[in-house]
Amino acid sequence: MKTIKGPAIFLAQFMGDQPPFDNLKTICKWVASLGYVGVQIPTWDARCIDLKQAAESKDYCDEWKGIIESCGLQVTELSTHLQGQLVAVHNAYDELFDGFAPKALRGNPKERTAWAVEQLKYAAKASRNLGLNAHATFSGALMWHTVYPWPQRPAGLVEDGFAALAKRWLPILNAFDKAGVDLCYEIHPGEDLHDGITFERFWEATGKHERCNLLYDPSHFVLQQLDYLQYIDFYHDFIKMFHVKDAEFNPTGKSGVYGGYQDWIDRPGRFRSLGDGQVDFKSIFSKLTQYGYEGWAVLEWECCMKHPEQGAAEGAPFIKSHIIRATDKTFDDFASVGKDQKLNKRILGI
Repeated sequence: MKTIKGPAIFLAQFMGDQPPFDNLKTICKWVASLGYVGVQIPTWDARCIDLKQAAESKDYCDEWKGIIESCGLQVTELSTHLQGQLVAVHNAYDELFDGFAPKALRGNPKERTAWAVEQLKYAAKASRNLGLNAHATFSGALMWHTVYPWPQRPAGLVEDGFAALAKRWLPILNAFDKAGVDLCYEIHPGEDLHDGITFERFWEATGKHERCNLLYDPSHFVLQQLDYLQYIDFYHDFIKMFHVKDAEFNPTGKSGVYGGYQDWIDRPGRFRSLGDGQVDFKSIFSKLTQYGYEGWAVLEWECCMKHPEQGAAEGAPFIKSHIIRATDKTFDDFASVGKDQKLNKRILGI
């Protein structure tokens, strides 16, 4: 067994225009003061990293990593959630997702997709230059508009959809393989990869690519009413990253999983700060430890009511208290009589 690393924090939800949230060094000092020892980096935010330069220059990476390490922190992983989303966008969502792309590419889906693919390939090289072994992203979606279909889906649409999605991702997966880095998809409603079955179908469509792996975030499974503990039993071999995020689901006679187009504060399913929701983190940390997960436990703060600074301050001790120091011996070793094959045969009567 391995001991999970942490606590760490994803910076995406904390970057802003005011100090200490407006540049890499000051925000790293701030999170270190809260007790975090690792940071996960959103690569679309130029205040955090120049992704292209990180892909092309080891010297840049060494200097950049030095800023983080001077604050007493480690880089856990890079993230391309927004760029990954743009690898596959159904045209019904073009205008909604255009904001994720550079202004010059908006209104040009073909060029936007090419830019996103290039960004992911930069991320593979940057991760290698930084000595990282896992990377976080979204799959994007070609089929989400058919997730609860009426009229029914035409025969073969799902198979064709996963084949098309895999075709877009295979060159990226190959780039990550060349870099020696696992590509971890965050399983998330709105993405074609939103539960275990959809991940399996995509993985099969990629030819069971060895770099096709998972970012585990139980909050999205609470909102879907999926068994997030058994999910670990099924997919622990694929789980290479872990977002520690809480959620709750309280359906009423008026609204359930779909949320009624309500704001977050009024939905039955809501993201919460750590400890304020319904996720059984003791069991999650136990299962991940049982299966030998040795990656980072990374706070992803999203809450519909609590201030992010309070959520961040509470998150570090919460994660630290749940990390299990994996034992290197069993509790009944004191009673061991050692290995004696003759004794074993006598006990077995052979």
